[in-house]
Amino acid sequence: MVLSKGFEVEVYTGTPKGEVVGFSGRIAAELEGFVREPDSRNVEYTTSPAYCYEPIMCDLLRPRARLRQYLSQLGDYTIIPGSTLALGGSDRFYRSDPSNPYHAYIEETYGTSVVTASVHINLGISDPELLIKACRLIRLEAPLWLALTASSPFIDGQATGNHSSRWATFPKTPAQVPIFKHHCHFIDWTRAQLKAGTMQNVRHLWSAVRPNGNRRPYDLNRLELRICDLPSSPISLLAVTALLEARLLQLIANPELDPLVSSKWRKEPETLAEIADANEAKAAHLSLDAELTHWQDGRTISARDWIAEIYEQVWPMAKQEGFSCFLSPVKKILAEGNEAQKWLGLYNQGVSPDAIVKHAIASMLEEENDLKDSLCEPVTV
Repeated sequence: MVLSKGFEVEVYTGTPKGEVVGFSGRIAAELEGFVREPDSRNVEYTTSPAYCYEPIMCDLLRPRARLRQYLSQLGDYTIIPGSTLALGGSDRFYRSDPSNPYHAYIEETYGTSVVTASVHINLGISDPELLIKACRLIRLEAPLWLALTASSPFIDGQATGNHSSRWATFPKTPAQVPIFKHHCHFIDWTRAQLKAGTMQNVRHLWSAVRPNGNRRPYDLNRLELRICDLPSSPISLLAVTALLEARLLQLIANPELDPLVSSKWRKEPETLAEIADANEAKAAHLSLDAELTHWQDGRTISARDWIAEIYEQVWPMAKQEGFSCFLSPVKKILAEGNEAQKWLGLYNQGVSPDAIVKHAIASMLEEENDLKDSLCEPVTV
């Protein structure tokens, strides 16, 4: 048994020197498969659900190649890695669609704290009660995926002190999201938020993980993990996706993994929600080095060690289902650090954020070209 997998990928556009420049209105109008974000400096593409990892790699690479070709026609522009406005620009919002009232609400309410780049990982689960159970588990463990993918230590040319400045400042909405007990709980809670105005629409649930589907909150068919920063490397992205899929398959095989079944706080969902929120903040700050509270028994454990424990548990299942080779790069991230840690390592040696981002832009392009040339058919705009 394997799950379908699809991605929503947000990226910044700009110059090879790292200046973020907005084109999302033009890109969305002229390049099929891309949609605008409220601020014009980032743009989003999605991949169709697929079960096998091999074609997913090309599904991730082809749109980027088309976007790069399109940007080259506009001038000396490229895709910029990272998940925040690393080198500048956080003082102003650049509306991509000035006539859109929802975009106006976002700008007025949140400002540039939402002008981030990330990846949302969607895994298909059609049974709504199983999906809610999966969301419970991943809500408690979402900080681990943030720890693996943190890539935003800079804002406006300064080290912020956080490995994921994006998640440290992102306006999670509504501010308090419960651990959902069942599908009806999610429906009732969503309707109450819409009535109270804490959510403007059904998409306005900006939490670490959420149930997703064609007619939320009623018709649900997938888990959407939203907490991740954007990994520059598609190999890393597929690795953390494989870890997520294997963990969900483990839950399906072992229902005891449900936090409302096996946690010491199984009768205190409010406490579980507080633990999840606190762990998210800690992971945003120190990523793999963060000391977290384990949801099962309350012990303190580093994100790195917790991920390593899960990795060892799920490896046999990933091997049995034929995708363990895509999971294995997780061990490299644990050993070498995530993108934010690598950038901060250079920064602590005296390398400027400008130079770090400039080098990351070139490295991202080189890896994409190598993978695309070896795995994918040529693309045209």
